[in-house]
Formats: sequence, C-alpha cells, structure tokens
Amino acid sequence: MSQDLWNAVDAFVGDTLVGQDAVLEAALARSSAAGLPAISVSPPQGKLLHLLARAIKARRILELGTLGGYSTIWLARALGPGGRVVTLEVDPAHAAVARENLRHAGVARRVDVRVGDALDTLATLAAEGGRPFDFVFIDADKPRIPDYFERSLALCRPGSVLIVDNVVREGQLADPSSDDANVHGVRRFHVMLTRDERVSATTIQTVGLKGYDGFTIAVVN
Repeated sequence: MSQDLWNAVDAFVGDTLVGQDAVLEAALARSSAAGLPAISVSPPQGKLLHLLARAIKARRILELGTLGGYSTIWLARALGPGGRVVTLEVDPAHAAVARENLRHAGVARRVDVRVGDALDTLATLAAEGGRPFDFVFIDADKPRIPDYFERSLALCRPGSVLIVDNVVREGQLADPSSDDANVHGVRRFHVMLTRDERVSATTIQTVGLKGYDGFTIAVVN
C-alpha cells in the first residue's frame, strides 16, 4: 500500500462517480493562486458531505473552517429551496477568496460567511436564536475541537448530523504518548464523546489524496 495507490483510487473515483466540475476546479485554482494551503477536502470527500446533507434533507448547515469555500460549495449545492449554509472562517483573506468562489459557483445567496474566532461566532449564533442546524461540518484547528463540537451541538436538534474531519492524524489518535497538540485535541474529543449521552458517534479511518486520516460522525439522540 502506498500514497501513489491511494491517489490513483481517488482519481478513479473522481473520474467515475464524482465527475469533472469546472466550478469546483476553478475554486481550488483560485485558492491556490491566493496562497491558501492545499488542505481542502478531496473531491470524493466533498461529494460524501454533499450526499449526507442531501440524505437528511438538511435545510440549515453549519460549517467551521471555510478556507477557500470548496467544501462550502458542495454543502450549498445539497440544500433544498430556502436552505442556508452558515460558514465560519477566522482569516479575513481566506474569507475573501471563499466569497469570490461562492459567487462564481452561483451559491453566494445561500451562504452566510462569518469572519472571526469560531467560538465567539458560535456564541453569537446562540444569542441570535433561529432554527437549529440539521448538519454540521467541523474542519478547524484540532486543539479546540472539543469546544467547537460542544458549542455546535447546542445549536442542533435531535437527528442532526455532525461531521468532524481530520481526527485520525496518521494513526496518532491511538498514541497516548503523543506530544502533538492536534492529537491531544482529537483524543480529548473522543473521550468526551464516550461520556456524552446526547450523541451516538463513530470514527472512520480513510486513505486517499489527503493521506491517512479519518473523520468522526455523530448523530444527536
């Protein structure tokens, strides 16, 4: 098994089941030209988010970590009429690129891009009230994942689905001796889930264009 093989499989899946998409490819190109890190979800992962959101007929979607808006476009396309994505980004430069990509994708009217520290923005969303979120995608800094999840969960309803990305960390999730703050964050998150009766959750390991990693999926009880 090798990274080359994983890349080849992802390329095959992209060519057959995901398909070529000029809008999404242009979004990645603009993000790269603007100097954003190449850490967006892969095309198969983007379509997985899209399909999961469609499967539960999500009307309100929350995303933590907009970056250049690649995953945001996938999520916005999953919405039915009147649906809305609220996406949180700490970096104003990243948010500007995302807004441009969303505009070119024709989904800008469905997306509310909020700039600032995610914990502060989540507190603002809680204060605003409004309908609960049906679907949450958390792809932000890992040391604070437990806090992001806790705040996001408070904005959900029974049956809502929450996805947390990049939690396996090339297998370091299973290493209690790791001194990596990212690993500490995702390990603390898993321990937290074992004690939280509000959700049912599991973690799936993945390989592909993004290497060896994985995601947690949780459903609100």
